[in-house]
Amino acid sequence: MSPADLAAAFRARFGAAPRLFQAPGRINIIGEHTDYCGGFVLPAAIDRWCRVAAAPNGRATLRVASATLGEQAELDLAAMARRGDWTDYVAGVAATLLRAGVPVAGADLLIESDVPMGAGVSSSAALEVAVTLALLALAGRSADGRQVALWAQAAENDFVGVPCGIMDQFASANGVAGGAVMLDCRSLEATPAHLPEGATFLLVNSMAERRLASGEYRARREDCEAAAAVLGVASLRDVGAADLPAALARLDGGPARRCRHVVSENARVLAAMKAMAMGDLPGLGRLMDQSHQSLSEDMEVSLPALDSLARIARATPGVHGARMMGGGFGGCVIALVDQDRADAAMAAIQAAYGEAIGRVPDAFLCRTVGGAAEVRP
Repeated sequence: MSPADLAAAFRARFGAAPRLFQAPGRINIIGEHTDYCGGFVLPAAIDRWCRVAAAPNGRATLRVASATLGEQAELDLAAMARRGDWTDYVAGVAATLLRAGVPVAGADLLIESDVPMGAGVSSSAALEVAVTLALLALAGRSADGRQVALWAQAAENDFVGVPCGIMDQFASANGVAGGAVMLDCRSLEATPAHLPEGATFLLVNSMAERRLASGEYRARREDCEAAAAVLGVASLRDVGAADLPAALARLDGGPARRCRHVVSENARVLAAMKAMAMGDLPGLGRLMDQSHQSLSEDMEVSLPALDSLARIARATPGVHGARMMGGGFGGCVIALVDQDRADAAMAAIQAAYGEAIGRVPDAFLCRTVGGAAEVRP
């Protein structure tokens, strides 16, 4: 749905002229399960958008409707409570802003999104960031992208109950058109990174349902925190590659494997920045392959379907490397592909993986875009 169509749909539903806000989904080139450890990530905002049309309603409630899902709800600003559905992301943002002293007023919101849900491209973060911009604007307030990301993350952590790191919300709020951002998740220092010439990124959905709130994601984070506690450091970010052998000698089981992943993944992100700067596509592809292996074996967040899809992608002409993307347990594989062979590679991967699972998987090529903003109808 275009911004103009969304505005028209809002007027038809609520009888008022809205303001429009949008936030993109994101890919992550490399750097998984490092953000909540204060480590490094390399995400990019992509041309899939969550859009919110919003206008004051003079009530003490938020009337929220999803054009995508065909659902509507009314949320009491004085008594925000979890409902266990998509409205929690809206209510969580409102509750977070109210706690921060933002005078959130009653409003009508119509939400539409083409960011795939459950695919690991941060549909929830895009929703949180877009709603944050909308509620801030209607309250006569503004904030920089860093603060928007922190509020959106707090909504997911504290209200929705998913202990995600900052990467998803930061990438959505602060994307760079035509490039990626290397984010230090401890300092929130962001370094723009140019994508190599002649290559693009392809996402292929494993079609395995992804449930981050099921407890597995939380368990991995708890393993990382347990490892840091044994090692006497604030987080695994403080363990360097040279320190890893000594650290592993003091750990065992899950915490040891999680430590090895986080330390090696941080090193891979820094190496990926160098490979991108040099236009080294094979080198970047190898780092992505290594990331997948570590996520599968040490972080244990892959699935047989994801492992199979990554193998199929790597064996496809024109693909330099591929790995699972996101928190794991489903979602997409991201592949680095020669631009002039991208369409053929996508078709070949869909055919081979589709034959294995009995249906054609969703897939799309990504264009990197700027971050969240208000837009004209």
